[in-house]
Formats: sequence, C-alpha cells, structure tokens
Amino acid sequence: MDFVHRTTPEIARDLLGVKIEFDDGTYQFSGYIVETEAYLGAIDQAAHSYNRRNTPRVQSMYKEGGTIYAHVMHTHLLINFVTQLAGEPQGVLIRAVEPEFVTAQMIENRNGKDGIDLTNGPGKWTRAFNMTMALDGFKLNEGPLSINLKERKYPKHIVESPRIGIPNKGEWTHKPLRFTVEGNPYVSRMKKSEMRPSETTWQS
Repeated sequence: MDFVHRTTPEIARDLLGVKIEFDDGTYQFSGYIVETEAYLGAIDQAAHSYNRRNTPRVQSMYKEGGTIYAHVMHTHLLINFVTQLAGEPQGVLIRAVEPEFVTAQMIENRNGKDGIDLTNGPGKWTRAFNMTMALDGFKLNEGPLSINLKERKYPKHIVESPRIGIPNKGEWTHKPLRFTVEGNPYVSRMKKSEMRPSETTWQS
C-alpha cells in the first residue's frame, strides 16, 4: 500500500477492509479494519505532532510512511500507521477491527469480553491482539504486525464523520476525518439501531 504519495485522508479511507495480522510470538491474530481516523500533523490541533511538536514520545511520527506509531492513552495502547514522507508527521489511527476469527486467546486477552465488544475500539482490539509498545517504530510487514492486501475486503459504503474524543480543538474537532464501514457492528460507538450483520457491510 502506498503510504507516501496520497493524502492522509485518502489512505485512511483505503485502509478500511484491509486485513491486519499480528503474531505475538505464540499466537496469531487477524481481522479487517472497519474504522480509522486521519491526523494531519503540524496543522492539525488534534495531532500529537501539532505545530511540529517533536518529543521522544512521537519520534516514530517523523519516520517514513508505513512506520508504526504506538502510544498509550488512558492505559490503552493505540496503533497508528504513519503516512507521508519522513519528516512530515501525519498518520492514521486504527480505531476498530472486525476479527477474522474470534479465538479463545483473544477473549482471554480481553478478560472474558466477547461479541462486538471484543475489538470495537482503539484500545480493545490491540488488547485482544496482545500488542505492546514494542511495536513502536517498526515498519509494517517488517516485524510482527502486517497488513494483507491480497485478502482484503471492500466496504459497501463508507461514512465520513468527525473524530472521537477531541473536544475544544477549533475547526479540527468537527472536520470529517473519521472513516467507518457503514453499519458494521464492530465500529466503535455504533448505535444498535444502525448495526447490520457484518457480512452485509462488505461488497460480495
């Protein structure tokens, strides 16, 4: 996947349906991305690299597109894919994943949580997949975390909406930089009335 020559919102849209695979050294986990958010770097008040903030915590954001930027928020591990050329700190947050297969180990990793609650949030799916901060700075497909474009799915419809949990960021609070697979039950904060069977949210 091209993480350099397209805009970050374009990449965030295109990641929907991509198969994500992780090997923790003992178990393998996989699923399909159903929710992303684009963060546009120096100009984006909601981005960790706003105003070109460059601290040890965000060094991975300044690497070449396709690098993994991992960070912890409220004890939850969040995974981002860096976009653009090195030195241009933009990225895409992977907010939710539909599991390819639900395994007993995933449920154990989530302390017994099952169903859509297993992976319907940015800290939930990383916990289910047993990910750690050690992923920070790895390139995709060059370590334990990979994306599989050959076995990807394609959404029937994509919804654009404001990002979640970034109040008081001026116009950036409201920009439609969140992308979701319409109706997919694994999308975070999906209303029950809007949920559809997951298989019906993908192109056949």
